[in-house]
Amino acid sequence: MQRRTVLAGLAALPALASIRPAFAQEKADMIGTSGGDVGIHPVMHASFALTFGEEVIYVDPAKNSFEGLPKPTAILITHVHGDHYDPDNLATLAGTTVPIWVNEDVYGKLPEALKGQATALKNGDSGSINAIPVEAIPAYNLTADRLKFHPKGVGNGYVLTFGDKKIYVSGDTEDIPEMRALTGIEVAFVCMNLPNTMDINQAADAVKAFKPTVVYPYHSRGQDVEAFKALVGDASEVRIAAWYPAA
Repeated sequence: MQRRTVLAGLAALPALASIRPAFAQEKADMIGTSGGDVGIHPVMHASFALTFGEEVIYVDPAKNSFEGLPKPTAILITHVHGDHYDPDNLATLAGTTVPIWVNEDVYGKLPEALKGQATALKNGDSGSINAIPVEAIPAYNLTADRLKFHPKGVGNGYVLTFGDKKIYVSGDTEDIPEMRALTGIEVAFVCMNLPNTMDINQAADAVKAFKPTVVYPYHSRGQDVEAFKALVGDASEVRIAAWYPAA
């Protein structure tokens, strides 16, 4: 775990017109652990919240609103792309006290005012988010024409441990060996969309390799998540959440 104090400018991100409204499910899915229930609150695309007792962790808030959800006690960001990280919205959500956990690339692009409350993790690093253990897992592309999107060693996935249960957040990745080698995962959030990450066939094959108890397909715009569910079969319970507003 490393605290960084390097000066850097704002990230260059795709222009987005305004903060998007929340589409969080009205009722959270609950996962039982030895330390109490974890609440899973999908918001939109790659953004969601995890609640655990008094802890509220926002994951990849991007430019989305978390209206209707409790204020965060921590914020976790996988990488710098605009559908995961937006410096202005992050500043609004984090205020001056909420701890922020990021990869090294995002840390280098944080507004100066946020650096004092941020912790940078590189692949393989671990730490503790308000007593919740977290490990940074690699997240990268394998396919030749996709390598430019997520180079190896830059982005993070994360494994968070709540009581006796582990939750895996893939970030943007393909079906990498590090994902396939995971063990003991209770809940997995697995990305699937093209051209940036992987298709449903790759995602399902990876899930069948590491066998999480429950898997949420997310970051899945344009993909047939019902077909993904069929491909996974009995290997894991697939839960399809409302990540996108109805057209």
